[in-house]
Amino acid sequence: MARILLVEDDPQVGELVKRFLEKEGLLVVWARTGREALRQAWEGARPDLVVLDRGLPDLEGLEVLKSLRDLDPLLPVLLLTGKADEDSRVEGLLEGADDYLGKPFSLKELLARIKALLRRSGKEGRRHFGPLELDLEAKKAYLEGELLRLSATETKLLFALAQAPGRVYTREELLERVWGPEFEGSERVVDAYIRLLRKKLKDDPQSPRFIETVVGMGYRFLGQ
Repeated sequence: MARILLVEDDPQVGELVKRFLEKEGLLVVWARTGREALRQAWEGARPDLVVLDRGLPDLEGLEVLKSLRDLDPLLPVLLLTGKADEDSRVEGLLEGADDYLGKPFSLKELLARIKALLRRSGKEGRRHFGPLELDLEAKKAYLEGELLRLSATETKLLFALAQAPGRVYTREELLERVWGPEFEGSERVVDAYIRLLRKKLKDDPQSPRFIETVVGMGYRFLGQ
């Protein structure tokens, strides 16, 4: 599920776009000002794509765009604007926008452009949980941009937990999902692999960022 940062000050447009994109399976974080957008991008989970309104109440959209480019030169940005003239479109593209959509716009066209940008960036099949990035297609995990050297079993376990953040998985469920229904070993093998994963994720079990122990039940992946 790709994470979209929507930067839109109009409450009606923002709510409409957010509900539509979430219905289409995207995770949307909605920022109503330029400063809030930059705070989300710098301090929150890294977005896979930004939909940026050019007319914001505090910062000019192109100013926000420049700051986003400082954060990640390859971050896809789709610029929204009420200015439909050619000079405005060219200016936005020259400042680093990857695509440009004039208002009013079709929600279906917006979705199509978002999906096209995600495909081109290679981020369509990626999920971010703070400093942890999971490539759903390649089945690879990156911590703070560095590829984690995980065994096949560690990878299966991590991706099984991350499939539904917030859900508690029992050891029995994880055994079936990761080791298969024919596995006849002890459930404690799950605990052993959780310890290996935590070590590679630099995850403190007393103050977990990613994997939480739920006493008497099992394990839960933290994130959104």
